[in-house]
Amino acid sequence: MYGYHGRILHVDLNNMALKVEEPDEVFYRRYMGGSALGLYYLLRQTPAGADPMGPENTLVFALSMLTGTPISGQSRITVVAKSPLTEAVGDSQAGGFFPATMKFSGFDAIVVRGRAREPIYLHLHDGEAKLRAASHLWGKMTGEVENMIRRELDDPKVEVLQTGPAGENGVRFAALINMCSRANGRTGMGAVMGSKNLKAIVAHGSQRPKIADRKALLQLARWGMKNLEDSDTYTLSVLGTPNFIRSQNESGGLPSYNWRSGTFDGWKALDGGTLANTILLKRETCYACVVRCKCVVKVDREPYQVDPRYGGPEYEALATFGACCGVDNLAAVSYANQLCNQYGMDTISCAMTIAWAMDCYEHGLINADDTGGVELKFGNAEAMVELVKSIAKREGFGDLLADGSARAAKKLGREAEDLVLTVKKQELPAHMPQLKRSFALIYAVNPFGPDHQSSQHDPTYTKHSERMAQLGLTDPQPNEVLNKEKVRFALTTQFFNSCIDSLAVCQFVYGPAWQLYSPAQLVEAVQAVSGWDVSLEELLRLGERRLNMLRCFNAREGIGREADRLPKKLIEPLTGGKSDGMFIAEEEVERAKDWYYSMAGWDVATGLPTRKKLEELELHWLEDELSN
Repeated sequence: MYGYHGRILHVDLNNMALKVEEPDEVFYRRYMGGSALGLYYLLRQTPAGADPMGPENTLVFALSMLTGTPISGQSRITVVAKSPLTEAVGDSQAGGFFPATMKFSGFDAIVVRGRAREPIYLHLHDGEAKLRAASHLWGKMTGEVENMIRRELDDPKVEVLQTGPAGENGVRFAALINMCSRANGRTGMGAVMGSKNLKAIVAHGSQRPKIADRKALLQLARWGMKNLEDSDTYTLSVLGTPNFIRSQNESGGLPSYNWRSGTFDGWKALDGGTLANTILLKRETCYACVVRCKCVVKVDREPYQVDPRYGGPEYEALATFGACCGVDNLAAVSYANQLCNQYGMDTISCAMTIAWAMDCYEHGLINADDTGGVELKFGNAEAMVELVKSIAKREGFGDLLADGSARAAKKLGREAEDLVLTVKKQELPAHMPQLKRSFALIYAVNPFGPDHQSSQHDPTYTKHSERMAQLGLTDPQPNEVLNKEKVRFALTTQFFNSCIDSLAVCQFVYGPAWQLYSPAQLVEAVQAVSGWDVSLEELLRLGERRLNMLRCFNAREGIGREADRLPKKLIEPLTGGKSDGMFIAEEEVERAKDWYYSMAGWDVATGLPTRKKLEELELHWLEDELSN
């Protein structure tokens, strides 16, 4: 095979045993890598009803044939397990240098089961794997752990993927961190890793799988370098994702004050231009990528000193720690982002949980006695920062919030639950379905909770696009509609983005809208590396296969259509700005769900895949997971 080592490492922490599996080419072509490959092992090895933070939960780290090759946007890793936040399927992606380095260490994926008796870390190097003691690393911040491991191994170039103190403490939205700034943020994969006493995976090596047609791949890579400045992706090289603050606010789509409004008066303090002109130090990239979208910031002044080692806030952190919490202090927001990278937490769930708590405080549902004397009002930057720390440590009021806003609200009662912004117990990202109508559907039906990267955004389908036409999307629709064609757009692009997560490539680089490379060029890249005569249809089928696997995992956990519900706050009209008065109508979403399930070939009543659909996708081995 080309593009793969043909080696998957199985780690049994109960017995401290390592074993290498060598799957055949049929297996690799069916699942290819990333999310789909990881889900195969998760479904095979995790029993129904497993405790997400118990030894029986399977934790999988998966790459693809493209990982580590000399082209932009390929250094990505997917991590899957049962989520401690949602108790549904967990799935999370990250970039950086770790994914490529793990590939060079000689493995395509790592499958972890059990729980070590004492903290350990996994060391990978040129096809060899060892388990090493990590008690001395337990409780340390991510930067300190990197330093200690590099000194211990006498290798400054080793890359480290780790769970931080938040994962060790069982914070349900704990993240995995590499390079101290790249996060597998969503669905609580850091808590799963911490529950296994697995502190880190450490990788270095020089093993590069053969590429079938290196000349064709390099030609495509050169095309990307040549055309970057003429593409919409180039904006990310200049201002990064913080540039979205301005446009989101102008459209009324910047969630503010726990989604009370889509407009924030203090938006300029958080904008990409402000960040670039004040605290931006430089831009970093992931392995072999020309885009360089990662902002690195530095703040020297007290009380919020920000170390550039921990990167800088992206749009999501700026919108959630900023506008959603009513905080217009860029240094405080950047520091909160740094704390999440140091402790290992998802910025979205952490910030949205704090915003919910602020809303509860303003509604009189909690008071200073509950919060340990903290005046938890919107706009209180100091309170926000202190809560991030107490959540990570599970101290005081932070202990309640460490379980996420949905569980915390359940303990406070119905009025507090009405203020929560979650689906399947996961907090919403900072893109508002009141304006991007297909997101009302995708947030509801997405198997691992609301996600802004599981499908393309509505504005990308408001006019004809040759790239969208490659996916069969030739009937563009206005942003504000949720008709049958918009549902078809949502499902089709969900298949495509699902394929991207299984090929472990970046959605900023490959896509059917504004990205650098088109869907057809993604096909060319896969062909060049693998030597397989794949088509776009086959890649879309891969994405569909992965989506059905996600749904099947949930099916056996008793999670179907009844869980595909939006929070009550979305049916309440927004106030202020261009989105004033906008809301989501429940009947509109229910009708869209009927269309969506039908188009997907699923049972409309239950929202679950049918046996016929699983057979079409060569997933017959999952039929027993279904109740229909």
